[in-house]
Amino acid sequence: MLYVDFGLYLLLMLVIGYVSMRRTKTNEDFIIGGRTMGSLTTAISAGASDMSSWLLLGLPGAVFASGLIEGVWISAGLLIGAYLNWLIVAGRLRVMTEKLKAVTLPTFFSNRFDDRSGAIKIVSTLVILVFFTLYVASGLKGGTLLFAHTFGATEEVSLIVTALVVVAYTFLGGYRAVCWTDLIQGLLMLAALMFAALLGYFAYAGSDASITAVNPDAFSFSTGWITALSLMAWGFGYFGQPHILARFIGIKDVTLVPRARRIGISWMALCLILATAIGLIGIGVDAAMPLEGLTGEGANSERIFLAMTSALFHPLFAGIVLAAVLAAVMSTADSQLLVLTSALTEDVPAIAKMDDRRKEWISRFGVVGFAAIAFLIAAGDTGTILNMVGYAWGGFGAAFGPVVILAAVWRGTSKWGALAGMIVGSVTIFVVKNYISIEGEYFYELLPGFILAFAAVVGVSLLTPKPSEETLRSFAEAGDAVRGI
Repeated sequence: MLYVDFGLYLLLMLVIGYVSMRRTKTNEDFIIGGRTMGSLTTAISAGASDMSSWLLLGLPGAVFASGLIEGVWISAGLLIGAYLNWLIVAGRLRVMTEKLKAVTLPTFFSNRFDDRSGAIKIVSTLVILVFFTLYVASGLKGGTLLFAHTFGATEEVSLIVTALVVVAYTFLGGYRAVCWTDLIQGLLMLAALMFAALLGYFAYAGSDASITAVNPDAFSFSTGWITALSLMAWGFGYFGQPHILARFIGIKDVTLVPRARRIGISWMALCLILATAIGLIGIGVDAAMPLEGLTGEGANSERIFLAMTSALFHPLFAGIVLAAVLAAVMSTADSQLLVLTSALTEDVPAIAKMDDRRKEWISRFGVVGFAAIAFLIAAGDTGTILNMVGYAWGGFGAAFGPVVILAAVWRGTSKWGALAGMIVGSVTIFVVKNYISIEGEYFYELLPGFILAFAAVVGVSLLTPKPSEETLRSFAEAGDAVRGI
């Protein structure tokens, strides 16, 4: 039954990709769907493309291994960051990108700050190419873990299958296919988390196992202030994620943003609560009935959701639930591949000047090329999904987050301020990640990266010329449009 469930699910994704291809006429259609997405599709797509395999594998695995500390603080930070991103950035970005004729983040930065030198576009495109390739690789690792655990396949075969599945429907349908499949995948992810948490609770409650006997600190979420701030700093990342910001650009109308915000945050809160609960309940379930792959040689705590599903569900339903993990992998990797290839066709000058049909096909084959690079990175990486996601998430949050916020709310932000923020944020992430640590504390590189980048944008902007009055009129009109909803 597992093979039938997976086969039907993958077939559905490919059909959506084919139908989307028939409706894709231009490169703008391929990249942002012609700005035609409604509030429900936009909201769930933004959430599903954000959460990825981290939601079903990384977060439950971290709670299973360490207790509530990571689950509570990271979830709180993410919810606050996501809400503020929808509230502050979404509407303004939708209006400003249309007025400034931008469909990608680098082009938006370039037009917003009147950068005729191309420096901002070059730096922001490089940031996207580096960090998104790492991000896609983390998604492929999640799919590898799924196929290896479920079908007993080797990691090499599992990685190949994951890459082929993600590339296939993204190549065909572009943004429309990604959003429509994300809607299905997001709802499937929520249902899978709900049923896994319920069955896990009943299995644990009906046994003599004790969670606190296994981990006395499982329910404690008190920790050092540096660790707490670092975990909550994950929320800063939302302001700089191009694949999430692309959903704001592609929504049909700015008046739909408030409704999309309510839907998206509700979906996200439910998913985070359930994923955290699964990690906690999994401690008790594993004590009551030892689960496969969590102890012994090759043990991996990030298998807790997969192991609980295999042990507690009928094979028919297990296949559907495990397909949700594949959904989580695909819903992020496809969005990231789309942003990567859009940076290639819209922000590399030699390609941007080509005719629209040629750019559309370069976008399609760009998906294949970037997936191949991510494949090689994933094949050689030995770290956890959570660590790989954290590095890429932090890179975007520090390099782009402060620039996006200030570009949306402060007319005084300058070209040189934006450029300084991107460079300071990127360099800080690299230095702190590789060379700075605090003994006994979790010190996430995004915390100092975001703060220093924000200060750099403000400080340099105060000392350098502002954009033209024409550009600032677009800024003012965006503010007026958002205040009207």
